[in-house]
Amino acid sequence: MKIRFQNLIRELGNLGSEVTVFTPCIKPPETYCGAKVVRVLGFSLPFYRSPTLLLSLGLSVRVLWYLLTRRPDVIHVSSPGLLVFSAILYAKLLAIPLVVSYHTHIPEYIPKYTWKGLVKPMWNIIRYCTLMADLTLVPSKAMKIELSRNKCRDKRIDVWPRAVDTALFNPAFRSHQIRERMTNGRPSDTILVYVGRLGAEKNLEVLRDFLPRLPANVTLCFVGDGPSTPELKEHFKGLPVTFTGMLKGNELSAAYASADIFMMPSETETLGFVALEAMASGLPVVAVAAGGLTDIITQPGTTGFLYPVGDYEQAIGYTRQLITDPELRQRMAAAARSEVERFGWNAAIRGVRDTQYQRAIKIYKAHRRFGTLALRVRTARFMQAVLATFVAIVAGIVGLIHGIGKSIQGAVQT
Repeated sequence: MKIRFQNLIRELGNLGSEVTVFTPCIKPPETYCGAKVVRVLGFSLPFYRSPTLLLSLGLSVRVLWYLLTRRPDVIHVSSPGLLVFSAILYAKLLAIPLVVSYHTHIPEYIPKYTWKGLVKPMWNIIRYCTLMADLTLVPSKAMKIELSRNKCRDKRIDVWPRAVDTALFNPAFRSHQIRERMTNGRPSDTILVYVGRLGAEKNLEVLRDFLPRLPANVTLCFVGDGPSTPELKEHFKGLPVTFTGMLKGNELSAAYASADIFMMPSETETLGFVALEAMASGLPVVAVAAGGLTDIITQPGTTGFLYPVGDYEQAIGYTRQLITDPELRQRMAAAARSEVERFGWNAAIRGVRDTQYQRAIKIYKAHRRFGTLALRVRTARFMQAVLATFVAIVAGIVGLIHGIGKSIQGAVQT
């Protein structure tokens, strides 16, 4: 999501569009690629501590005044997140077309971090957001199908154009020095790499069972950071596994290009940008056939391998095949690079501006709903969904406190 919006801002500026960014990021720059950046108050999730994952209501006189005086052609908000609710309010109040981007599939995350009973209320909220948006952009065809299956308004859902920076992510950045770092001084090892957030939803712990069943002289390298980093380090203790922490810029490019095989066991990807970056860097991908990854590996067996959800035997077999057959690995690496060379950011963002934003504007003009009975009914349903979610959260907290109290009481009696 971050990469997509950074490129969206940059390329819109290159195309001559005026962009203003409202973000809860801590200490953002005053400008980014020519766009004015305004910080709004943000906070982190209590169950997912991350300095880069912040939520914000975005309710601010400064934001309202800017929208009122500048009258942008489109409000484009990223979701899920609380900021989408204020964007809906501003868009309807000020009569501005609204585009919502749906990037993180929260219903898949909820059972891993909190109570699964929140999944249904969350779907109610997602349905409301897509209903209120003039256009919802999703990162893959698979995600569009998923939203449609759950009764979101599919006629107003469109797929973002795929894109990757093939200059930044390139096999030319392969580095012996980086290979030494990624392998703890064993650069001749075959390097399996994962790049991205280290969180429970990424399913990374399953890779532990792969290593003992693969040929010798293989190192698994995790590039990134996240709330599960301490647990993963303990989980992989004693195995040929390295953790580089978060890398950026040329270091990240070199880490991709210096590896041999990209591993993607996550079953919750709405697209899987890192898989695109790996392919651009000349890596074959071994990934689970779930979510947006099926949109990326369109030629299984040519640019990478897809294995069914939970079929780790097949995943291990594919990985072993790539390790033991260097010619196959090189052939698939070249095919992967060739596949993504067609997806440039400039053309993709031009399509967003000239086609998808214009479509949102046309839909808005044809279906003005502010002040109608239909809007009031939808708003009432939305408030019911929000209330149900908060009641469920409070009930869960009360239950937890009650359980802790009982445990303490039992300990005192003992």
